[in-house]
Amino acid sequence: MKKMLSVIVMLVLITTFVFAQGEMEKSRTIKLGHIRDANHPTHQGALLFAELVNEGTDGRITVNVYPNSQLGGIQEMFAQMKTGDLAMTYGGINTMAFIKGGEAFEITAIPFLYRDYEHMRKALLSEEFAPVIKEAEKNTGVKILNITGDTAPRGLTANRKITSPKDFKGLKIRTAASEVVLRVMKKLGALPQQVPFADLYVSLKTGVVDAQENGAITVMNTSMFEVQDYYMKTDYIRDIETFYMSPSFYDSLSEADRAVLLDASEKAGELVTKLTAEQLETAYEVLEQNMTVVKEPELKLDEIREALNGVFDDWDGVRWPEGLLQKIQSM
Repeated sequence: MKKMLSVIVMLVLITTFVFAQGEMEKSRTIKLGHIRDANHPTHQGALLFAELVNEGTDGRITVNVYPNSQLGGIQEMFAQMKTGDLAMTYGGINTMAFIKGGEAFEITAIPFLYRDYEHMRKALLSEEFAPVIKEAEKNTGVKILNITGDTAPRGLTANRKITSPKDFKGLKIRTAASEVVLRVMKKLGALPQQVPFADLYVSLKTGVVDAQENGAITVMNTSMFEVQDYYMKTDYIRDIETFYMSPSFYDSLSEADRAVLLDASEKAGELVTKLTAEQLETAYEVLEQNMTVVKEPELKLDEIREALNGVFDDWDGVRWPEGLLQKIQSM
């Protein structure tokens, strides 16, 4: 009788523990932050991710999405994930190079390296690139769940037509604070300037700078066509939105829940890619109505690529594994 009673008590304790654990998991709420506005494809993808995670875990994991840098800029959010204060961030793979330990990801912003979204994603999810991700995760304290979701490639606007390398000479161009972009513009003879994005429209209008490098969607949304005459469709730098995670959050997940999050991220990235393509189509229509859009063959991209040959040779085997750039080119 005592043995039977002990078994019953043990079963009750186990059932209570399992039930309590299930209840604790059901009440789990995490934060996902990003820097885009609420109308951006990235936000729509993040919302779909949250919905699918909630469905896939039967409500055990709730994801609250915070757009428009509500949780800080990308570097602040990286810091929060490293300490475990933030579960997830959805942002460009280029930004991994912004933090100590992620320098190898400069290769994700090399001009003209990636032919299109499919080529870039294939390269970054390849066996050749896997050691770069593993090393960066160890050195940065940030986990990469998935690299998925196309973004608008960067082009160039200016007050004069740019068609070949010689046209860059003396061009006062506002650039991102990226060593890759600075190297490129200096190599072409331009004069890169650092201007806060919030001040860019006025700086273009008043002639503080003559040009800037952003994608067509940004140019449309900020009405830069009011203060710039030409848009050069260079598509010279690409990026892919990436689901970053706190390692402590990732480690706390079961294999089943990890699979749910991975599947949700894949579907979210597909939506972002679709919406980005739609917005780009609209953006080019708007730009063509308001400024001169310069494309190939008038835009001599082969000459510009040729002028940039060897610019990053000294990083090979230093910033990233030796030969990786050539492997990506040949994929």
